[in-house]
Amino acid sequence: MAVRIAILAQDLIWSDRLVRATRDAGAEPVPSATASGFDRALTDCPLAIVDLTAHAYDPLAAIERARAAGSRVLAVGQHDDVDQRKRAMARGAERVFAYRKLFEAGPATIAAWIEGGRPIVASS
Repeated sequence: MAVRIAILAQDLIWSDRLVRATRDAGAEPVPSATASGFDRALTDCPLAIVDLTAHAYDPLAAIERARAAGSRVLAVGQHDDVDQRKRAMARGAERVFAYRKLFEAGPATIAAWIEGGRPIVASS
């Protein structure tokens, strides 16, 4: 049985990319675009991916809720928003990747993260 990963992403394109990359990494994506949907998914997902660029939810609070639920968290955001990426790590994200990284090597990066390892190629 594939590991379930809760995915919180407001942007439809990035939600689709994250879902496909998660599936291609051998996991079962559980996508949501709202904080309440994400919170419901966390009850059954040991892993979570949070898109940091959103207006419909607070991504940093979502990371904290995922960690409080016992989920490991990977975050994705703008490469040039170093402050947001640092805040995501401070709130409990294990890794924070730039969109480009997951666009170029999403399945391999997610698969390595699932296994608890480092990404196969250097992160951006």
